[in-house]
Amino acid sequence: MEHMSGQRTYVIRGSVSLPEAELMWRFSRSSGPGGQHVNTSDSQVELRFDLARTEALPEVWKQRALERLESRLVGGVVSVRASEHRSQWRNREMAAIRLASLLAEATAPPPKPRRATRIPRGINERRLREKKRRGETKQGRSGKDWG
Repeated sequence: MEHMSGQRTYVIRGSVSLPEAELMWRFSRSSGPGGQHVNTSDSQVELRFDLARTEALPEVWKQRALERLESRLVGGVVSVRASEHRSQWRNREMAAIRLASLLAEATAPPPKPRRATRIPRGINERRLREKKRRGETKQGRSGKDWG
């Protein structure tokens, strides 16, 4: 989606999207193959987002994300890297999309608890009868009284 200023917004979920003002970008030289200008272009992108201090996420989501992404956070900041494209612009896109989907996953509500259901008795009985029959079939295969 395009913004008025020509900047893109990356939706996390529903009406919540990544706040452009809170994104911290860093560019560096990408490793790997490239053409003649490979050593002069800063195509690797690192995108950092201060999860602990943001006001853009609903409080519940924020707590959930802080908990789930705990191992990835450095001082409350989550960072994402992208360097697979040779163009910095495409890497920026990739990094922003990655961050948005990471946050979407981390803020998702916990799954509903599973309700235990009972197995109808008939099904269980049928399974046991079938097992018995298979056992008898296999028993008959051992040639112990063939002697």
